[in-house]
Amino acid sequence: NPTAEELADIAVMTGISVKKLLGIKPRIAMLSFSTKGSAEHPDVRKVIKATEIAQRKGKRFGLAIDGELQADAALRLDVAKRKIKGDLGKVAGRANVLIFPDLDAGNIAYKLTQYFGKAFAYGPILQGFNKALSDLSRGAKVEDIIGIIAIVSVLAKSK
Repeated sequence: NPTAEELADIAVMTGISVKKLLGIKPRIAMLSFSTKGSAEHPDVRKVIKATEIAQRKGKRFGLAIDGELQADAALRLDVAKRKIKGDLGKVAGRANVLIFPDLDAGNIAYKLTQYFGKAFAYGPILQGFNKALSDLSRGAKVEDIIGIIAIVSVLAKSK
């Protein structure tokens, strides 16, 4: 269960990796079960604090980071417009990077996407080390392993 500071670092490092790997401008959503204060809970406060830290740290890399956002408000503009009063910013309804609040939520989403979405799962990609690293799931298929080798190779070359 990461601290707010650790969650912020995950967001910033992931944004930097997305820029390197995909060559796109990341729009990073800090996910929660609350959207912009719709719930009051210690977990929500942690994501709000992490968002503030990540925005400050990510500014020097040109990263667009916002939160706390529920997944639907992060991904669907029509939902974001209904749930958020005022300026939506650059991320709400248009997120292309999702930062989950903890390992449980992230792993569950990763596995659901992989199996129900019939998607390739490349990761996890470990952040914050001097070298590019990954950890393969025991259930990884050959295609997954080849994909993660390619990603780690690109990250290693871009350091």
